[in-house]
Amino acid sequence: MRRIRTFFITGLVVLLPAAVSLWIAWRVAAFMDSLFGIWADYLTMSLFGFRVPGLGLVLTLSFIVFVGAFATNYVGRRLIELGERILLRLPFIRWMYTTTKQVVDAVAATNRDAFKRVVLVEYPRKGIYAVAFVTGAGRGEVQDVTAEDVINVFLPTTPNPTSGFLLLVPRHEVIPLEMSVEDGLKLVISGGVVSPGSRDPVPVSNPAVVSPGDGGARR
Repeated sequence: MRRIRTFFITGLVVLLPAAVSLWIAWRVAAFMDSLFGIWADYLTMSLFGFRVPGLGLVLTLSFIVFVGAFATNYVGRRLIELGERILLRLPFIRWMYTTTKQVVDAVAATNRDAFKRVVLVEYPRKGIYAVAFVTGAGRGEVQDVTAEDVINVFLPTTPNPTSGFLLLVPRHEVIPLEMSVEDGLKLVISGGVVSPGSRDPVPVSNPAVVSPGDGGARR
């Protein structure tokens, strides 16, 4: 019975990630197929007399590509800005739109560099360390009113890294890590269950916590 239990747990560990991934992909594909599904079924039934499976998905993907291409030209940008101004005037819709847009912008490919590297900060008190992500150097008023050179650090919550805290930490108190941002996110999302391998420690005084492109020294 002990061997059977071991085999069962091992099989579960092997199959569950693949099963969940395939289920999510199937649900997303089914949702996208349903967006234009009724129109696609009507069109194919009228022209060919039978339904073409997946045509709604193809039309949805084509529509997304068309909107992306339209948004890259001058007229498209102006129309999108006009639409955003209208949405931002609607009380409840404004909150939903801005929240969704911030989340999408945070994970979009164009903002991949928003999380520049993984660090440790002593939070919520000295002697306790939290995994955080450098988002840039302190600038403007927040830097002018502080006595030390600070770094903008995002401290995510577990298991949902899209929420968290913005901390302005003195540069010399930030401990840089060599793990990739992807490994850092895995560590946060899993609650420490998935941990990257050990590497040579990085000196605490390492000036490369924020690269020159992040704003460098205090202005």
